[in-house]
Amino acid sequence: MKIDRIDLFHVAMPLISPWRTAYGEDASIHAVLCRMTSGSLVGWGESSPLAAPCYSPEWGGGIFAVCRDWLAPALLGQDVTSGEDLQRRIGHFKGNPFAKAVLDTAWWSLASRVQNKPVHELLGAYAGCTPRDEVAVGADFGVLDTVDELLPCIDAAVKDRFPRIKLKFRPGWDLPMLRAVRERHPTHPIHIDCNSGYRLSDLPLFQQVDELNLAMIEQPLQHDDLVDHAQLQRSIRTPVCLDESLITLRQAQQAIALGSCRYANIKPGRVGGLTNAVQLHNEFQRAGIPCWVGGMLESAAGAALCVSLAMLPNFTYPADIFPSSRFYHQDLSDPPLELIRTREGLPGVRAPRELPEPNSDRLSRVTVQRASLT
Repeated sequence: MKIDRIDLFHVAMPLISPWRTAYGEDASIHAVLCRMTSGSLVGWGESSPLAAPCYSPEWGGGIFAVCRDWLAPALLGQDVTSGEDLQRRIGHFKGNPFAKAVLDTAWWSLASRVQNKPVHELLGAYAGCTPRDEVAVGADFGVLDTVDELLPCIDAAVKDRFPRIKLKFRPGWDLPMLRAVRERHPTHPIHIDCNSGYRLSDLPLFQQVDELNLAMIEQPLQHDDLVDHAQLQRSIRTPVCLDESLITLRQAQQAIALGSCRYANIKPGRVGGLTNAVQLHNEFQRAGIPCWVGGMLESAAGAALCVSLAMLPNFTYPADIFPSSRFYHQDLSDPPLELIRTREGLPGVRAPRELPEPNSDRLSRVTVQRASLT
């Protein structure tokens, strides 16, 4: 596909309420959307590293500048034949996976239009497997003001048959909160997400967590660490899941060799796009390590790409994919993402046959800066 035009939009999408984690608080989600054009056909990509370099070293304004000044010009006017070809063309630029994901996800969306096939089928062909058409999703809860405010929310999620509960976990919102939830729901699958908020010196804390029969502990230690996670995993029974520490295929291979994790969270933005996400999925599948798809509170356009990825067979743990109404009064893209009931009667998502696109008026209202390259 010859890339004739690339339009970039740095947006700030207001949340219904702030999202609190171990690394901070976000009142709006900063993302970059890409409209990639080939002839008369258009594809949309999205990557949301947030407003500040706190989840990762990247941030919304930064990835906009990197895409505008370096990555997009490397693709403009080129005949990009595959996701791997796209990654080769921008591979000499070091790091910046969220910025690369802007263009990679747009390319897969455009390829879906050109080939008239849904993205999940294209990803399945690339992965060498047959994708599903629906998957279950979990329920997630950030840091709230009080445990009394949290417990009714979890009660409702359990009643609604969400197959697992994820709790943000940080100093000051840790063991007492978790014990209260576990006492209320002694057998329901629960895991905690630490967002790199702890160190190996906190091993006594995790040994206490070990007694609460959790499904996993997600990213307990530093965002760039593999070695300490391996030592922690050897010291506790609860599976460790890596998130922020997994960016490249090489890091995934090292994590497997070290025994750093027993689960892997794969987010298209964090790993540089759908092309790389499929490669990580396959590597962990060969190692017998189950995966799940994470999200970064994208609009429906970006979330639909996460849904498409989640249809691959080694994504066996319920995904971090949310209905638009969970975080936004009105989604940037149409149609909004809505949950379904899977064949087992669980909350879930269905693979989209066509991808949502941003509403032009809403896009204009939340755009911080934009650029057009032709």
